[in-house]
Amino acid sequence: MNYSIIIYIIGMILKIEAAFMLLPAVTALIYQETCGVAFLITIVLCLAIGFPLTRKKPTRKAFYTKEGFVTVALSWIVLSIMGAIPFVISRSIPNPVDALFETVSGFTTTGSSVLLDVESVHRAVLMWRSFSHWVGGMGVLVFMLALLPMGG
Repeated sequence: MNYSIIIYIIGMILKIEAAFMLLPAVTALIYQETCGVAFLITIVLCLAIGFPLTRKKPTRKAFYTKEGFVTVALSWIVLSIMGAIPFVISRSIPNPVDALFETVSGFTTTGSSVLLDVESVHRAVLMWRSFSHWVGGMGVLVFMLALLPMGG
C-alpha cells in the first residue's frame, strides 16, 4: 500500500478545510462575534497538521482501489473531527460527541441536528454548519474529483 500518497492527500484535505473555515471566520469578523477565535484556532491547527503532511511529495504516484478506500475513509474522519472543533471551542455545542454528530450530519448531508434552537447560535457557527451541508451536498464530489487525479 502506498502510504505516502494517502498521507499527502490527507494533508491537502486539511489545508483545504482550513481554507473553508475562512468563510465563517470572516463572518464572525463582520458581525463582531467572539466565536471567530474558535475558527482561527482550528485553521491554525489544520494548517499545523496539514503542512508537514504535504511537505514531501510522494515518490510513487500509484493510487489503487485500496488506497482510495483508505483515503476516503480517513478523509471523512479527519474532516469531521476537525470540523467539530469550532463548535466545541465556541461553546455552541459544548459536548464533543454532539459537535461531531453535527459535523458528520453536515458533511454527509443527513441534515440531522442536535441544536434545538438553530437560530440562537452565533452567525459564524451557523455559517459553518450551513457551509458543511453545502460542502457535503455538492462540494465533496468536486473535492474528491479534484484530488484523486493527483494520485495518477
